[in-house]
Amino acid sequence: MTTPRSPKQHTRPSLPMIAATTAALPAVVLSSLAIAQPASAESRPRAVPATLAAAIQAQEAALKAGVIPAASVSTALPASLRPAQPSAPAEYTIARGDTISGIAGRYGLNTNDVLKLNNLQPNTIIYPGQKIKLTGSAPAPSAPAATPQAPAPASSAGSVYTVKSGDTLGAIAARHGVKLSEVLSWNGLNMNSIIYPGQKIKIGSGQAQAPAPAPAATPAPSPAQAASSGSYTVKSGDTLSAIAAKHGVKLSDILAANKLTMTSVIFPGNKLAIPGGSSIQPAASVTPLVPSSFLGFTYPSAVVSSANQNKALLNSSPVPSREQMKSIVADTARRMGVDPSLALAFAYQESGFDQRAVSPANAIGTMQVIPTSGEWASDLVGRKLNLLDPYDNATAGVAIIRQLIRTSKDLDNAIAGYYQGQYSVSKNGMFDDTKAYVAAIKAHKKNFS
Repeated sequence: MTTPRSPKQHTRPSLPMIAATTAALPAVVLSSLAIAQPASAESRPRAVPATLAAAIQAQEAALKAGVIPAASVSTALPASLRPAQPSAPAEYTIARGDTISGIAGRYGLNTNDVLKLNNLQPNTIIYPGQKIKLTGSAPAPSAPAATPQAPAPASSAGSVYTVKSGDTLGAIAARHGVKLSEVLSWNGLNMNSIIYPGQKIKIGSGQAQAPAPAPAATPAPSPAQAASSGSYTVKSGDTLSAIAAKHGVKLSDILAANKLTMTSVIFPGNKLAIPGGSSIQPAASVTPLVPSSFLGFTYPSAVVSSANQNKALLNSSPVPSREQMKSIVADTARRMGVDPSLALAFAYQESGFDQRAVSPANAIGTMQVIPTSGEWASDLVGRKLNLLDPYDNATAGVAIIRQLIRTSKDLDNAIAGYYQGQYSVSKNGMFDDTKAYVAAIKAHKKNFS
């Protein structure tokens, strides 16, 4: 889809409105000071505490600049006048719309401290229902052991592990000292299965097992052995754990040989060293995640390259299921005042509710929004949207639909604008494929009504 050319312009409050707001702020605060005065006290001007005066001045300056820092008043006011801040619970359950920084601010915590406490990164995606810790201390990195030790074996009766953000099945297996194939078998999963934060994974078959002996220290490979090691060129859909299993080597050996970690992202075309393996496939047979052409049109290499990077990021990240994305789109549409059946029709037509979908034009996610349209959508909603985030992706698509409906002469032209571009539709009319797209959206809307 192309980007409509007339993004919504935002205006700031008028000066009289700012002045009225500024004048009202100290009056409310000073009224609380008047309560302590005796009823018979003579009316006279009251001195404003220095800290309160500074707070008022900060508010006036902020209002004139058009920006109001959230903490400017509460931090400058005397302690007796500050609003009480709730104490942080030991554990917090993510609700829809939450962000780590928002949660930290709510309880007076430092965002970086909360991230470290939960082993999260600033770009980690969080989901409703996910539990995070708000108190305690982050686990300190353990000192390297003098001799290799085996990971703790799974309980003889079997244990249950709760998936955290960033986990992979291969990492879970390595952490518990079991084979990836065993984890797949115990949970009825396969190499293409998707896991999500909060999901329960069984570790152990429920039968008594003897603890595995500690592995003997493996000497460093000699130059001759290193030279005989094979290589593998990453293909579309590959994961590090799948590559390790395919070549009969340990995942940890793959990571060590290529200086990777469990959170490393691999791309089609990457060459990986396989310890003790042999060359498996020539690089010429590599298939990219996203092709360079679609419907007879070839896209610029820079666009296709970005599309492949976004596809790889989505493939390596946990995303909602199609049914979950359907609910996210419908909820977002209701919240933003758009007919849910219409939003669902676009999501179904564009991607089939697949958040991992990326087109050669670098249209991203469930709503298939290209980055430039994502910037326009960000302007429409007043905040930066991340198209890789499922909630932001739905928000971007619905915001564009809402704006097209507001600025188009009828619903058909609004629908056409999402596919062909509003400017192109107004200048050239609907192309034949656009007319087919409009008909499809209207048919889907009827089905979702």
